Amino acid sequence: MLKQGVLLSDVYKTLQSFLGSGFINYFNRFGRQWQVYVQAEGDYRTNIENVGRFYVRNNKGEAVPLSALTSIRTISGPEFTMRYNLYRSAQINASAAPGYSSEQVMRALEAVFAETMPSDMGYDYMGMSFQEQKAQQGVSPTVIFGFSLLCVFLILAAQYESWSLPFSVLLGTPIAVAGAFAALLLRGQELNVYAQIGLVMLIGLAAKNAILIVEFAKMEYEKGELSLAEATLKGAQLRFRPILMTSFAFILGCVPLAIASGAGALSRQVMGSAVIGGMLAATGIAIFIIPVTFYVVERMSHKGDTGASHHDGGPDASPVGLAKEAAAKGDGDHA
Repeated sequence: MLKQGVLLSDVYKTLQSFLGSGFINYFNRFGRQWQVYVQAEGDYRTNIENVGRFYVRNNKGEAVPLSALTSIRTISGPEFTMRYNLYRSAQINASAAPGYSSEQVMRALEAVFAETMPSDMGYDYMGMSFQEQKAQQGVSPTVIFGFSLLCVFLILAAQYESWSLPFSVLLGTPIAVAGAFAALLLRGQELNVYAQIGLVMLIGLAAKNAILIVEFAKMEYEKGELSLAEATLKGAQLRFRPILMTSFAFILGCVPLAIASGAGALSRQVMGSAVIGGMLAATGIAIFIIPVTFYVVERMSHKGDTGASHHDGGPDASPVGLAKEAAAKGDGDHA
C-alpha cells in the first residue's frame, strides 16, 4: 500500500462498504431527514473474490483495485467464540451418573483436565457449580451445627438457671440425627445442603420433645413430694401422649415434602426424608432415653444431697428434719 500510495484508512472504509455498509450523509425531503448508506448487493458480498471489483484512490488520484492491495485465503473457524472473564473459552456441561455427587464430578473433571490439557490453559466454574464452589469456601456445616447446639444450650441454661439440666435435653439430639441419616440411606439420597437444613431443624424439634418431659419432671421434683426417680417417671407419663400427638402431626405434615414431584422435587424429598426420619427416631427412641438422661444428670449434679426428697422451704429436706421442724413449730404454738 505504501508503494501504491493508498491510505490504510481508505482501504478499511472500502472493505467496510463491501462487507457491511458505510454512512455517507443526510438529506431532507418530504419534510423528513433521510440517511444515505453505501452497501454492496448481497449477491456480491457472498463471494469474497468480488473484493477486486472495488477500487481505492491513491495519492495521485488513480483508482487502485482492492485485489492489488489485499491477499485472501480461506480458513475454517467457529461461528462464534465464547469468552469468560475476558478469556476465550469453551463451555462444558456435565451431569453426574446415578450414585455420584456433583463434587465427585467436579473432582473427576479437574483430574482429567490436569492430565490432558497444556499448562497454559485453565478452567473455572460458572452457574450452580460456581455457587457450590463458593459455598465450600464458607463456613463448614460442622461449625454451623456446633453453633446451633451452643445457642440451644445457652437458651436452656438461661431458662432453667442451670448448667447441667440442658445436657439432659440435648442428649436426645444424636438419636434424631441418626434417624435422619438412616432415612437418607434407606432412600438412597445424598447428604446435601437441603439435608443439612433438615438436621439443623431437628436440633430444635428433638429438644422440644425433651423439654416437655424435663420441664414437668423438674416441676414435680421441686415440689418436694416425690423423689427424683418418681418425679422423672411422672413427668414422662404426663407428657407421653402430648409428645406423640405433636410429633406425629409434624411428621404427617412433612409427608408431602418426602413424596414431592415436579420441578425441584429432589430438594424437597431430601429435606422431608431427613426431618421425618429424625422425628421418628426422636419419637420412638429418644422419649424413652430422655427420662434416663435427666435422672442421671440430676443425680450427678446433686451428688452432695443426702435427702430422699427435695424441699425448698428449709435446709434439711429429710423426713427426720421435717419431723423436727413440725415438733418445734408445735412447741412454739404451745408456749
